[in-house]
Amino acid sequence: MDQKVIPVRRALISVSDKTGLLELAKALAAQNVEILSTGGTAKSIRDAGIRVIEVSDFTGFPEILDGRVKTLVPQIHGGLLGRRDLQDHQDQMKAHGILPIDLLCVNLYPFEATVSSGAGEEDVIENIDIGGPALIRAASKNHSHVAVLTDAAQYGPFIESLTKTGGSTFAQRRAWAQAAYARTGAYDAAISAWFAREAQEQFPERVVFSGQRKEVLRYGENPHQQAAFYTNDENRPGVATAKQLQGKELSYNNLNDTDAAFEAVAEFDEPSIVIVKHANPCGVASAKTLSEAWDLALRCDPVSAFGGIIAMNRPLDAELAGKIVSIFSEVIIAPKVNADALAILSKKKNVRVLETGSMPDSLAQGVMVKTLAGGFLLQNRDNGRPSDFKVVTKRQPTAQEMEDMIFAFRVGKHVKSNAIVYVKDKATVGVGAGQMSRVDSARIAAHKSAEAAEAAGLSEPLSKGSVVASDAFFPFADGLQAAIAAGATAVIQPGGSMRDDEVIAAADEAGIAMVFTSMRHFRH
Repeated sequence: MDQKVIPVRRALISVSDKTGLLELAKALAAQNVEILSTGGTAKSIRDAGIRVIEVSDFTGFPEILDGRVKTLVPQIHGGLLGRRDLQDHQDQMKAHGILPIDLLCVNLYPFEATVSSGAGEEDVIENIDIGGPALIRAASKNHSHVAVLTDAAQYGPFIESLTKTGGSTFAQRRAWAQAAYARTGAYDAAISAWFAREAQEQFPERVVFSGQRKEVLRYGENPHQQAAFYTNDENRPGVATAKQLQGKELSYNNLNDTDAAFEAVAEFDEPSIVIVKHANPCGVASAKTLSEAWDLALRCDPVSAFGGIIAMNRPLDAELAGKIVSIFSEVIIAPKVNADALAILSKKKNVRVLETGSMPDSLAQGVMVKTLAGGFLLQNRDNGRPSDFKVVTKRQPTAQEMEDMIFAFRVGKHVKSNAIVYVKDKATVGVGAGQMSRVDSARIAAHKSAEAAEAAGLSEPLSKGSVVASDAFFPFADGLQAAIAAGATAVIQPGGSMRDDEVIAAADEAGIAMVFTSMRHFRH
């Protein structure tokens, strides 16, 4: 590709964010570049003692409609769009007194920030930039001849090129044009999303997503895959917004698993611990203290916890940190990490420690996206919590069983389907995840429970005397019977199977309690 430098003789600067503005203007002035500008940008440049020409003086047309129209004129757009390599374009520009503009520096009205601030509709609409996107698109289309800067991070490379060569190369202009179109695309997506929310339209006919690249990852889910991490404007406490206090960079799988762990632990009000391995909880517990919750969560599956992700919903203190360092962990995430806890964790320098500042609201609305070949699925975040519990068996559950069943059902929401979760005293004692058959999940969970008991030096499985939750109905009685054989005394499930009567009869025959929720929690 042609790397010939295109010199900059005339620049148009109009920015809402003044970061780096004066450094750029000084660099242009040092190269005798004529600077055109508008409003507050022009004032900032002028106040710094740098010569600047108001756009209205340059075009001979005043700003009108409270500044809504100032750059939407032929002298500006012609100067950006005119091709220098076409004589016909040059002749037309000369005939109409249009001068070429070689650099455009624009960032847009702060629409996203205005919406996030909770501003009223009038302020939001006034912060929809019209002239800015039009200028950016025009300059980007003509990037063979015009450089376009839309982010202060681009000023440094541009100034370096300008100082050394007097202009920019095609490769630079092409890269800046791509970034410019991405910016206007994201801007329009934010505006469209705001209109949809105002109209209370969950699933508009056309939907656009945008993201800001946070980092390029070493690789994706597997080493032969490439990947990058992007953030959006949701600003939800979690892995995307957390501050990393120590440790290696996060991998693709670290990010995915940490998100799963922190979202799961946000379900609980009491001090709680969630340990995740391969996106599934392998230990979950609530207790009076995090330290007690850790002991119970780790007991559920100490083998799988090795190399896992640890999430908590209270500040991480030294007592818990001392216990955590006894095993190998990939990531620790907490709303706050006390200084004495971090000092202990620093002995394990490779462990990633993340601090979020607060907990996400597990009941808040949000969207989930799953890509398919040729499209994607969009749905609301699963923030459902059943409130209508129907006892369908002869035996009523005890208060303790009911408390544990609600706990188990919340855990099950975060376990890959088919999901079976055994719980005792608000701690998981067996988890079966991601099986094609629900009875297999029940048997795997029971097997894990027996293994955990053996590791703890106990004579009988942890699942004996537990409750069991199923994320969806039991299609046959065999899954329930496997749970009964494991020692479960009560079961919570959505209900709704054609064979509910058969399943209820099996529960009654075993003398256990069963509760229907009328709500399922598939997670694929």
